Amino acid sequence: MLRARDAINLNEKALTLRPKTDIVAVASSGGHWQQLLLATQTLRLTRSVLYVTTKPELLAQAGIENGRTVLDCNRDTLGKMVKSIFQCLSIILVHRPAVVISTGAAPGIICLAAGRLIGAHTIWIDSFANVEKLSMSGKIARYVANTWLTQWEHLSTARGPTYAGELL
Repeated sequence: MLRARDAINLNEKALTLRPKTDIVAVASSGGHWQQLLLATQTLRLTRSVLYVTTKPELLAQAGIENGRTVLDCNRDTLGKMVKSIFQCLSIILVHRPAVVISTGAAPGIICLAAGRLIGAHTIWIDSFANVEKLSMSGKIARYVANTWLTQWEHLSTARGPTYAGELL
C-alpha cells in the first residue's frame, strides 16, 4: 500500500500510483491569484494541477477547467473560516496531491495545513505586496510549509523565509 509520505517524490512511479492530481495550487483573489498563476504556469504543461480560489470567475478568466472554489475568510470571519476549513479539507483529502502551493491568503494556509496532514510537500510564497513585513498568513506558513518563501530579499533570514526571487 502506498503511504502519503511515499507519494511526495515526484518520480514517475509515484505519479502513476497516486490519484489524479499532482499539485493543488491555492490563492485568494487579486494579487495572490495573479502571482499563483505566474508561479505555476510551466507546471501546468507537465503536471496535473488543480486550482483553488475564492471567486469562480477567476478560473474562467484564466481558462482553467480543473478548478474549485472555496469561501474566502480571514481572522475576523470565523464562521466563514469554519466552512472554508471543511471545503479545503475535502479538496485535499479527495485529490491527495503530492504538492500544495499557495501565495495566500487564509484559504491557502488552510490547504497547506491539510496537505501536511496527508504528507504532501507544501510551498508558501508570501505575496509581493508585503514589502515591509510578512503577512499574517506568511508568518503562520512557517509552521505548515515545507518550503517557505518571500519575494523580498530583505525579509529573508537564516531561520526563514527564504528569498528565491520575485514573481512579478
